[in-house]
Amino acid sequence: MAMQELHLGRTVDKTADAKRRTAAAIRHILRDRSGTAAIEFGLAIPLLLIILMGVAELGFTMYGEMQVYNSVEAGALYVAKNGYNHDRVAEAVVNATGMQGVTATSEQFCACPNASGFAETACNATCSDGTPPGQYVRVQATVPRWIILPYPALGLPDTLTAKSVIRLN
Repeated sequence: MAMQELHLGRTVDKTADAKRRTAAAIRHILRDRSGTAAIEFGLAIPLLLIILMGVAELGFTMYGEMQVYNSVEAGALYVAKNGYNHDRVAEAVVNATGMQGVTATSEQFCACPNASGFAETACNATCSDGTPPGQYVRVQATVPRWIILPYPALGLPDTLTAKSVIRLN
């Protein structure tokens, strides 16, 4: 049985009035758009963070590649100015970058020029054109890539490597 009360000379059904107010409140909540932006932001922020982290990962990798490349160029420049000394070349390569874990290698070898660049050969051999082979130095550096989050889909290498070859004579 519905609750009724006398109000200003007329009978009021309290249950029907409560249902009307509840329905009006639900309609108001459903029409209210004030929290929509917060909900959309909450749904979008994980995707935006994943994209941001991927961009940062690519940026750090590109920066690392440039640092490793510049370090081997510093090693080749040392050879051009001072001649070949394995330990000093490695020191020049490591000191040319502020990155941790740089491994430098260098080797001296002989080669004969050809259409694709040069072909390694014994230093006491003679090239196909009758000239003696040239002396070269290969400088190489590797450094582990700094990983923020693993992104296998990006296909980034675990180690960054650069190589430079310089002719001595």
